Amino acid sequence: MTTDHDAATPQGRPIVYIRPVAVADLPDEIREQAKGIETLYAIGSETGEQLALVKDRKLAFVVARQNDMTPVSVH
Repeated sequence: MTTDHDAATPQGRPIVYIRPVAVADLPDEIREQAKGIETLYAIGSETGEQLALVKDRKLAFVVARQNDMTPVSVH
C-alpha cells in the first residue's frame, strides 16, 4: 500500500532536485551542444528521472517554478 504525503508536495506542487552535472560526464551529443560550458544543471524528479538540463543554476530554478514544481538544491 502506498500513501501520498502532502508534506512531499508543498502547495500541491511536486518537488524537483537541482544539481550540477559535469558536461564531460554527459553523452557526446550533449557535449557537442554545450561547447564552452563545463557544468550544466539537471532538474530531476523525486524518482531520479532527469527532466531537463539547463545552462545555469538560476535558470533551473526558474524553469522548475514556471512548470509548477518546487525546486530544491542537491549538495
